[in-house]
Amino acid sequence: MAGWAAARLEDEPSAPPVRRSAAGSERTVQMGKLTSALAEAVTSREVVQAVAAHVLPPFGADGLIVWVFESGRQHVVGSAGYTQEFLTRLDGLAVTDYPVAADVFGTCTPRFIESATEYCQRYPTLKPIPTASQKNAWAFLPMIASGNAIGLCLVSFTQQRSFSDEERTLLTALSGLVGQSLARARLYDVEHAQAQDLQRGLLPRTLPRLPAACAAVRYLPAGRGQQVGGDWYDLIPLSADRVAMVIGDVMGHGTPEAATMGQLRTAVRTLADLDIPPAELLSRLNDLVRELSEDSYATCLYAVFDPITRICTLSLAGHPPPVVVHPDGTVHKPDLTADPPLGAAEPPFETHQITLGEESLLVLYTDGLVESATRFIDQGLARLQQVLAQHAVSTFTPSDGDDEVRRLDDLCDTVVSALLPDHDQTNDDAALLIARTRAISPGDVASWLLPDNPRAAKQAREHVHTQLAAWELDELAITTELLASELVGNVIRHAKGPIRLRLLRSRSLTCEVYDGSLSTPRIRHAAHTDEGGRGLQLIAALSKRWGTRYHHEGKCIWTEQDIPHRAA
Repeated sequence: MAGWAAARLEDEPSAPPVRRSAAGSERTVQMGKLTSALAEAVTSREVVQAVAAHVLPPFGADGLIVWVFESGRQHVVGSAGYTQEFLTRLDGLAVTDYPVAADVFGTCTPRFIESATEYCQRYPTLKPIPTASQKNAWAFLPMIASGNAIGLCLVSFTQQRSFSDEERTLLTALSGLVGQSLARARLYDVEHAQAQDLQRGLLPRTLPRLPAACAAVRYLPAGRGQQVGGDWYDLIPLSADRVAMVIGDVMGHGTPEAATMGQLRTAVRTLADLDIPPAELLSRLNDLVRELSEDSYATCLYAVFDPITRICTLSLAGHPPPVVVHPDGTVHKPDLTADPPLGAAEPPFETHQITLGEESLLVLYTDGLVESATRFIDQGLARLQQVLAQHAVSTFTPSDGDDEVRRLDDLCDTVVSALLPDHDQTNDDAALLIARTRAISPGDVASWLLPDNPRAAKQAREHVHTQLAAWELDELAITTELLASELVGNVIRHAKGPIRLRLLRSRSLTCEVYDGSLSTPRIRHAAHTDEGGRGLQLIAALSKRWGTRYHHEGKCIWTEQDIPHRAA
């Protein structure tokens, strides 16, 4: 603004006419552009880019280094026209070991050096620098912010040259503008780094590779601002190789929304461990959002995939439905009606079921991926399905675990590039989760109906012994027989039929007993004289994990044991 006003005051009728050279007029125009570019620059990198674009050309310069001073050392923020090898020599150097920087930093006045000879005469200890940098004239400009020198801006030239008084004055003034802009940008960089640390702490660092699903994700915060938002995702292992997939979006973006997101993700993890149905989980999550704030709203999709039945059960709270991709490249978007967002919904939530193939891709996303100010959500969804149809088939190629995840990562990159080519200009967060689901082979599952009488325990042991022999897991036979016998015995004593026993062979051996009661089994402390009450203690001691889940006809008590490495 100061430059703009001065240029016009000089042209007032009352002022004497000012003669300017063509080069001076060009510099005035470029300096106006520089001022605008610095005003728009948010990060330190953008400040350096603005200086390189609008300062070097008007002066015929071809080299730029921007240093900042921290703890007595100089650190390169950005550069142009220098090799990385040369920058490495100077980066992190103590200011006292670089006399020219010490002079500029100590006096807060610029240094103009017009030839390599003059450079070597002034600073004999730095004689190798001109040859290594391939420069022959330099303007060392201090960057001042709030009265303190925060760094150094070096403008250099391949050919030696002299600096007129006008050029010296202009370069010195420009260094002040650059210093103020860089100080502001560095504050943003610190806030941005803190926001990224917060985001990394709230979202899962890696997703687990599960027998029934592996996944890849992309999270893209809004292009401007603190770059932290309220989108979240997760992949959660459940009992019997089932897997829960969740994606959500707290409306708005910023640190408060990220904090709310962290609370919701923690709540989903806790509720998922209870193994409750998706509709009930969203109901409880809805109550939590209302308690957090009257103005908080969030969308969420929670899905549970059962690899034995191949049924994906899900509920939607204001969230877009998933997209399903089949191995032949066919893309299907189920027509599902979403309930209102969390915080505005009135439970119960509707439950949807999708039957997946032996292998499928389940694509979950937030609206920031498919909707923008220039694109309606229907257009974005059509584009998403088109990209998946073109590029998703390769992910079904047989491969090992690492290669499988890499293919999913590549597909995520392809989708993001196609739907958000100018992500820096977006004003909404976006999340994408692509999970490859797999059904369990029928040969790895065995199930039996048992009589509702004391003979059931004996039959359960016989079934377990025979099946584990067929699976060559004899090492687990005695323990599993004992577990099955205790579980069935508890049903006979404390619950009701019908009774069903199921074994599942996967990374672990799962033993399940189903009954028709909704009673909750609890471990209790049995006195020395008690004749019972130790069954669940024994189950907990023999199992790696155990738990209970409920269904519409009763409940299931399950245990898991590690399969010996040789057998696995």
